[in-house]
Amino acid sequence: MLDSYAELHALSRHIALLNATQEQLSWDQETYMPPAAIKLRADQLEQLASLIHKARSSPKFFRALNQLIDVASGEILDESLSEERISALREWRRDYQQMIRLPHSFVKSLARVTAEALPVWGEAKRHNDFSLFAPHLEAIVKLMQKKANYLGYEEHPYDALVDLYEPGMRVSKLDPLFTRLKLSLSQLLKAIGSKPKIDETPLHGEVSSEKEMEFGRKLLQAIGLDEAVSRLDKSEHPFCSGSHPKDIRMTTRLMPERPLSNIFAVLHEGGHGLYVMGLKEGEFGSPLGEAASLGVHESQSRFWETFIGHSLPFWKQWYPELQKGFPETFKKVAFNDFYRAINRVSPSLIRIESDEATYSLHVIVRYEIEKALIEGSLKVKDLPEAWNEKMRSTLGIEPTNYRDGCLQDIHWAMGGFGYFPTYTLGNIYAAELFCAFKKAHPDWEKRVSSGELGFIREFLYNTIHKYGRQFIPEQLIERATGSRLSEEPYLSYLQEKFTQIYQL
Repeated sequence: MLDSYAELHALSRHIALLNATQEQLSWDQETYMPPAAIKLRADQLEQLASLIHKARSSPKFFRALNQLIDVASGEILDESLSEERISALREWRRDYQQMIRLPHSFVKSLARVTAEALPVWGEAKRHNDFSLFAPHLEAIVKLMQKKANYLGYEEHPYDALVDLYEPGMRVSKLDPLFTRLKLSLSQLLKAIGSKPKIDETPLHGEVSSEKEMEFGRKLLQAIGLDEAVSRLDKSEHPFCSGSHPKDIRMTTRLMPERPLSNIFAVLHEGGHGLYVMGLKEGEFGSPLGEAASLGVHESQSRFWETFIGHSLPFWKQWYPELQKGFPETFKKVAFNDFYRAINRVSPSLIRIESDEATYSLHVIVRYEIEKALIEGSLKVKDLPEAWNEKMRSTLGIEPTNYRDGCLQDIHWAMGGFGYFPTYTLGNIYAAELFCAFKKAHPDWEKRVSSGELGFIREFLYNTIHKYGRQFIPEQLIERATGSRLSEEPYLSYLQEKFTQIYQL
C-alpha cells in the first residue's frame, strides 16, 4: 500500500503525464500539424485542459495533499518528511491554491481561445495584417484580466500573472529594477553609438538549410544534449518543449542568409534542453522534478547563448568548424572581424535577433505594454501605435510594418501575459551565475578554447538543475551565487565586454 507521500506523488504524476501530452500536441501544432487540423487540435487541447484542471483540483488530490500539509494554513502535518519533501509540499500547495481559484469553464475557454488564436497570429504575421489577429488578442486580454481577478492580487493585477511564471515576483520589484536597468543600458548604448560602427557583413551569406540543421545538431551534441532524448526541428518561432528528461523537443528558425541566427537560437534552446535533461527523472510529477521558474529557465538558455556562445574562447574552438561547415560564407573572414561582428551593438527591430546590450530593452518595452493592457490603460486597437512609440523612445528606431513590430512574438497568442519579464530576469540571474562560475573555474577560458564544455554543464547541474523547485527562484540563485537579486553583475559584464570591443 502506498504511503501518503507516495500516493500524492502518484496522483501528481498522472497529472504530469496529461501535461506532457498537452505539451506534445502544442509542439506538433507548431511543427508538423496540417493547417486544416486546427479545429480538431483546439478540441483536443480544450479537453486536455479540462482533464488536467479536474485532476489538479479534485477532492481526491485535496485529501492526499491535506494529509501532509494543512492546505489552509501551510502547516506541515508529517514532521518525519525530509527537507526536500517538505519543500515539494509547499509547491504542491501553491499550485493547488492557484488551480482552485480558476473556474473549470474558464480553463476550458482559455485553452480553446489560445489554440485558435495561434494559427491566426501566424497568418497575420505572414500577411502583415494586425486586423486579423486583433479580435483574438482582445479576447485573450479579457481572459487574462479575468484570470488575474480569479487568482487575486494585493497591488496590481499584473502581479497575479507574473507570479505564475516567476514565483514571488511583483510589479513593485520589477518597476524599479527595470527603471534602473533601462537608464544604465541607455547610457551604455549612447556610449557605444559614439564609436565607429562594426561591420556585420561578415555574418551574411547564403547557406543551405540542411547544413544549418546539421551544424545545429552538432552544437547540441557538443554541449551535452543526448540525441537519444532530444530532437531539433523548424518552426516560425524557436522554442524548447521539454515535458520529461527523456523527451526534449527543440525548434529553430532558419534564415539561410544569416546562419548565425540559427546557431545562437540552437544554443539558446539547447540551454533550456539541458535544464530539462538535468531534472531528476525519478521526481517526474513532483515539484522536485520541475524547473524553478521561467526566469531560472531563461538563465540557462542565456548562459549558453551569450555568456558562452558569444565569448571569445568559445569561438576560438568553433570558428574553424564554422569555416569548414560554411566555407562559401566564412572561409575568408578573419577571426577578429567575425568575433566583433557577432558582438556588434546596434538597435534592431526584432527581439530574438537583438544584441546583448539592447536585448533587455526589448523586453522592457513588452513588459510596459502588456502591463498597460492588463490594467486597462491601453486598448488592443491602440497597440501598434503604442509599440512604435515605445520603440522610438527606448531604442530610437521604429518598425514600418506589423510583422517587425507588435506581431513578432508568439507569447500573447499563447496567453503568456507575465512571461516577458522572465527574459530579463534570466539575463540577470545568468550574470550572477557567470560570476560564480568564473570563481569556481578560473581557467574556464582555456578549457573552453580547447573545446571542453562538459564542466559548464556540470556546474549548472550542481547549482541549478538538480534542485528542481526545492527553492523559490531568488533563494536558488542566492544559494548558487551568494548574491541577492541585483542588476549590477549583469551591467558590469556588459560594460566590461563592450568597453573592450568598442574601446569605450
